[in-house]
Amino acid sequence: MLIGVPKEIYPGENRVALIPSGVEALIAAGFEVVVQENAGDKAHFSDDEYRNCGASIAPTAESLYGQVDIVLKVRQPLDEEVPLLKEGSTLICMLDAWFNLPLVQQLAERKVRSFALEFIPRTTRAQSMDVLSSMGAISGYRSVLAGAMELPQYFPMLMTAAGTIHPARVFIIGAGVAGLMAISTARRLGAVVEAYDTRVEVREQVESLGAKFVEFDLPQEEGGSTGGYATEKSEEFYRKQREQMQAKVAQADLVITTAAIPGKMSPRLITKDMLHYMKKGSVIVDLAAERGGNVEGTVAGHKEYIDGVTIIGYTDHPGRVPVHASQLLTKNITTFLLNMAGEGQLNINMEDDIVAATLVTEDGEVKHEGLKAKIEQE
Repeated sequence: MLIGVPKEIYPGENRVALIPSGVEALIAAGFEVVVQENAGDKAHFSDDEYRNCGASIAPTAESLYGQVDIVLKVRQPLDEEVPLLKEGSTLICMLDAWFNLPLVQQLAERKVRSFALEFIPRTTRAQSMDVLSSMGAISGYRSVLAGAMELPQYFPMLMTAAGTIHPARVFIIGAGVAGLMAISTARRLGAVVEAYDTRVEVREQVESLGAKFVEFDLPQEEGGSTGGYATEKSEEFYRKQREQMQAKVAQADLVITTAAIPGKMSPRLITKDMLHYMKKGSVIVDLAAERGGNVEGTVAGHKEYIDGVTIIGYTDHPGRVPVHASQLLTKNITTFLLNMAGEGQLNINMEDDIVAATLVTEDGEVKHEGLKAKIEQE
């Protein structure tokens, strides 16, 4: 079977789904690989590097899509790409399916078999395929750097002839993959770090990285997490959480928010009223900006100034380090693909929990039960 890697055309996307070293792994497994011309340019991989690893180069997107059986992408196809997908072909990418239901229906209508990488379960066997963890770690790292560059003060404590500089105080909300990477990065830069998570079981991980774990007196609600992801709480829970969180937010020089719930808009954790109590010149990096943000006033993709506080809502942190982001994606995607392949052919085994969780469309139908139910409701 022929695997195709098109050039990403999503605005601002610099990553590529497969770097040259990944080509060799797929060829060794019995596949052929074709890469669109200049597909790796923004991630600093040249066409010659792909050729040297055994791939052929397609001059246009049309020529690539027209011949391949399997398409590997980073982001979901845009409107102009969907008609290029061949009937019966297989698409593997981050579909962002919960928020792209019309696209899901289009893929079904075109009889494209599609897999959504964001649905990979957080299990031990699937760790090497987990794109959200790979990209979340980059976002956590980049969030601290973005905040440090915007903050009008040093991060570390410095004792100089001109006096002592006190370390920055960083408060991180959410101790998932992104939050834990943010903690370790902020600590390496010399900040005093506190972190909060609704899941008290992450205390040990937070403290092992040198941060203080913060607890609030909140009502107990069912379901701390599902499949490794946080679950939605009641509005009353969020209201009481905000009340108790205000003091910690007011003390911090930099706040990083990471709270996201699969298939839902981001929970509102910091209101404009809370911003009023923050120090002038303090910074918030909202990693949940793409889904409405954890902070009232966040604008996705932009930097805002409200009541003396800078709110950074960038949504492309992984794309700002495209070399390593593409390297990690390549490992995730090739491992996912090879898990359901043998001798250069696909073997779709619905008994495999990873395959069953990620299959979205096949044979003209929406196969994912949750998405199908949501489409029917709408």
